Amino acid sequence: MKFERYGIGIIKGMAVTIKHLLRHPTVTQFPEQRLNISRRSRGNELVWSRERCTGCATCAKACPQGAIEIVTAANMDENKYEVEKYRVDTGYCIQCGLCVEACPYDALFLGYSYERAKYRRNELIQTDDELLENPERPASGYFHPEIAEKLPKQTLLIEKIVEKREK
Repeated sequence: MKFERYGIGIIKGMAVTIKHLLRHPTVTQFPEQRLNISRRSRGNELVWSRERCTGCATCAKACPQGAIEIVTAANMDENKYEVEKYRVDTGYCIQCGLCVEACPYDALFLGYSYERAKYRRNELIQTDDELLENPERPASGYFHPEIAEKLPKQTLLIEKIVEKREK
């Protein structure tokens, strides 16, 4: 067994620590700095378009978890169905995207953001107005290439470091 002098191991450890302290950081500080995720990412929320939805419930039938509930009523004046209640239980949703693919009227989109964590189970149920698209809830380009073209290009951590060094 080889014995080293006392303190050599501590000095070696401190040298590694100082070397890593002086190099460029490779971590993004969330939430101050955010990377752009993939354009066709399947986020963890649904975005619903009230104008396009006809209440056909194809999305609810396609959902393997039964997370979508639609209540419609017949409008005899305009001879069509109107959606009275559109409700998604995101606690059951597995973000598979089958509802988006099944919708024949392009009324459903998968979301682009990931900050949907809640403290209580009943807060995971989203209803009509909570599902509408707004600047805080943009739609991703999953199954919609026309939307994907308008979204910002994905940034990777390596590209972010290169940009900082060039400036």
